[in-house]
Amino acid sequence: MSLLKILTTTSDQRHAEKHAREYRDLIRREAKIGGRIFGPVPKGGRREFFCLDKRTWVWHEEWVDAAGQRHAVTTRYDVRSNGVFKAQDGHPYQILSPDEARHLKKAVLMYNDLVKSEIYSRV
Repeated sequence: MSLLKILTTTSDQRHAEKHAREYRDLIRREAKIGGRIFGPVPKGGRREFFCLDKRTWVWHEEWVDAAGQRHAVTTRYDVRSNGVFKAQDGHPYQILSPDEARHLKKAVLMYNDLVKSEIYSRV
């Protein structure tokens, strides 16, 4: 392998790693903004809501109960041609009720407005 090819490969890898790191940082920022849609995050808790890809939404929440026990729930919403499905913490996907689908749609619209105004309006 030539020195030029090694240097080019190394440069390409660094560029890909930088791009992946920037993407992860952006998703984290969006997730934190999205978590505020559902109200204030309790002290010691964490809430995230974000778009993972063009058809997957994620809501993750962690909290500490009155007994000091830590809890966490992750819900994935999968938008398909035949409906919107959700899965929580490894359970099988279930179709959303019409009421829950309306709530998700409202959250997605709020998320889009907040993320657009707080992140992408500066770009």
